[in-house]
Amino acid sequence: MFPILFTLLSTAGLSVFAVNLIIRNLLYICEPSEVLIFAGPKQQIEGDREIGYRLVKGGKSLRVPLFEKAFRMDLTNTIIELKVSNAYSKGGIPLSVEGVANIKVAGEEPTIHNAIERLLGKSRDEIEQIARETLEGNLRGVLASLTPQQVNEDKIAFARSLLEEAEDDLEKLGLVLDNLQIQNISDDVKYLDSLGRQQQAELLRDARIAEAETQAESKIKAAENGKKTSLKRIETQIAIAQAEADRRLKDALTKRQALVAEAESEIAAAVAKAEANLEVQKARIAQVREQLQADVIAPAEAACALEIAKAKADASKIIEEGRARAEGIQELARSWAAAGPYARDVFLFQKIDQLLQTLVETVPEVSVQSVTVVDGSGGDAATQVATFVEQLRHTTGIDLGGQMQQWFDTQSQKKKMRGA
Repeated sequence: MFPILFTLLSTAGLSVFAVNLIIRNLLYICEPSEVLIFAGPKQQIEGDREIGYRLVKGGKSLRVPLFEKAFRMDLTNTIIELKVSNAYSKGGIPLSVEGVANIKVAGEEPTIHNAIERLLGKSRDEIEQIARETLEGNLRGVLASLTPQQVNEDKIAFARSLLEEAEDDLEKLGLVLDNLQIQNISDDVKYLDSLGRQQQAELLRDARIAEAETQAESKIKAAENGKKTSLKRIETQIAIAQAEADRRLKDALTKRQALVAEAESEIAAAVAKAEANLEVQKARIAQVREQLQADVIAPAEAACALEIAKAKADASKIIEEGRARAEGIQELARSWAAAGPYARDVFLFQKIDQLLQTLVETVPEVSVQSVTVVDGSGGDAATQVATFVEQLRHTTGIDLGGQMQQWFDTQSQKKKMRGA
């Protein structure tokens, strides 16, 4: 029994080993950076198109033994160095261009079918050579359509034009151009160097102009900033002065109101005090008026009336006496005229005592204004009479000589009128 069991186990082990060996030879695992191609029976794709393979991208699949053959195609990037010499640009200037391109085999349909048909079974170096030659041809074509200035001034546009030019050719080969960088552009005739010097001079000029403009703008900006700062400072000072003026005005108004209120209170107090004292002053004025009336005015009026009465009496007496004297003098003058040339002297000697007594009685108090002294110790009677008449005129104001002369003139005129 044991030999039979051993035989069965050995047969089973061999069967498992054989199955594992078969599976390992028939099972293919596809990595993300590659694609599996199983060539075999024809398959229909894209409508009526037929292909003799099937694709597996990522994952795993079993190869049908005897009917399918498996191939692997790498999809990773490949760096290709491009170098084109003596490629004539537009205008006939030969240029040398150096660049770097990143290409890979297309992993998406339908471009991948082009890659399988044209590149399947080729080594990586062969694929790089095909891509390099294709790109160099496209590069020469693009250079022929551009001037050296365009190529040199805008390398990004140049690379974009190259990508557009090479895209169709690479797609036909089943390749995809991921990136293209132009590293260097040169020429043997130094045309680009002259352009560079011209551009450098223009750049230097533009830089100097830009620097001058920048400095001018900076100075203008600084001046404007200074102006704004000064204006802001002035506005601040004006605002401060205005605020200070407003404060002073408010203080002045407040002080004015206080002073006005104080003055009004003082005036009101003074008015109240004056009004209070007004009645007192009125009473005092009435009292003073009555006192003046009693003490001064009434006695003065009485004295005035008395003096007036006295003056009238004295004046009446003096007037009557003057009239009587005047009549006596006139009578005396008539007597003198009738008595002859010495009648006046005799008459004066006879009446001198009586005249003196009368004069003394009528003028008890005489205010002497001037005194005329005439020597009366000697001389004749006429001299003594003249002295007396002069003394009488100065003491009493009675001009006897003038009165007599006036009377004689009157008599003389009357005589003349009677004789006529």
